[in-house]
Amino acid sequence: MSFLTFFVDSYYFFILFLIAIITQIFYYLFFFIKLSKYKEADQANLQVDKNVTVIVCAKNEAINLSQFLPAILLQETNFKLEIIVVNDNSDDNSNYILEEFRKEFSNLNVIYLNQEAKMIIGKKFPLSIGIKSAKNEIIVLTDADCLPATKHWVNNLQKKFSGDIEIVLGYGQYFKKKGFLNKCIRFETFHTALQYLSYCLAGIPYMGVGRNLAYKKSLFIKNKGFSSINNIPSGDDDLFINQVANKNNTTISINHEAHTFSEPKTSWKTWLNQKYRHYTTAKYYQPKHKFLLGLYSITLFLVFPLLIGNLLVYHSLFFLIVGIYLLKLIIQGFIYYPCMKKLNESDLFKLTFFQDILYFIYYLITSKSLWEKPTKNWR
Repeated sequence: MSFLTFFVDSYYFFILFLIAIITQIFYYLFFFIKLSKYKEADQANLQVDKNVTVIVCAKNEAINLSQFLPAILLQETNFKLEIIVVNDNSDDNSNYILEEFRKEFSNLNVIYLNQEAKMIIGKKFPLSIGIKSAKNEIIVLTDADCLPATKHWVNNLQKKFSGDIEIVLGYGQYFKKKGFLNKCIRFETFHTALQYLSYCLAGIPYMGVGRNLAYKKSLFIKNKGFSSINNIPSGDDDLFINQVANKNNTTISINHEAHTFSEPKTSWKTWLNQKYRHYTTAKYYQPKHKFLLGLYSITLFLVFPLLIGNLLVYHSLFFLIVGIYLLKLIIQGFIYYPCMKKLNESDLFKLTFFQDILYFIYYLITSKSLWEKPTKNWR
């Protein structure tokens, strides 16, 4: 008897399928359910006596600055708001556009960088300069291609800084466009947010996204900025948060008024290249985070091939296998739908039921990020 025949006859293949399904259900019922049930406290009358600095790093972003910066400059707040744009060695019309904005808005501070930082690759140097130049304790970060959902974006984030809170994790959406690529980009963005927001609610915060993130300047200074991760091109958002976040100092802000919107990639190649760059930082996460995220990703990757393999091998267990898989889909659907409503992504709900095959293909394509070195740019 061959090893493969023994493996099949002993139902180990079915047991693997069962383990993968049970593991996925565990993540739904222990982690993701927390976001589905989460209700933001009424903070209408809450006043946090702290001013805010919004920081945007830009490199050849003339078009985006002209389109999206006004929405940041026109934020309605009941506190002093400083806007810092760090113009990192741009050679387009960014300087001219920023000077025109500065004539109209006295709270806009533009920092011009004319030399590249030696030994510090990526976005960290310009961002560090912006944070150290900030006049205020609360720092709100976003990108030049991001549009705040409303004029109350900064207000919503600022109100979260009560008690011991030092970090607020926001949600950065992508604009809805026609086509399957747009849906895939937005679904992957939702799925990533589902994880980091749910983990935070479970007391295990592990990352944030620089499109919509806030933390205290004192936390940045106390951690000596990005000094421990300066050799890594990306990670100014997720790796930094991975180092400094804990269950007591981190919260989330998912009110629709507190979202940001970004322009999505328009080709599969550019989007996948972006994801390769992002995933190369995951290997530097804390061990407990790598274990939890790795176990979830491995079992998610295996569900579809194990489902098909078991259906082909164990004909007598057909209805049991289908029933187990349907149970997972039902639980998944009941948890995903309220989460999607909270994150304003309800139109993606149909993709929920194709998640397993989509992520099987997606993980196959992006697996090279596990061994490739990160690229040396931050765009």
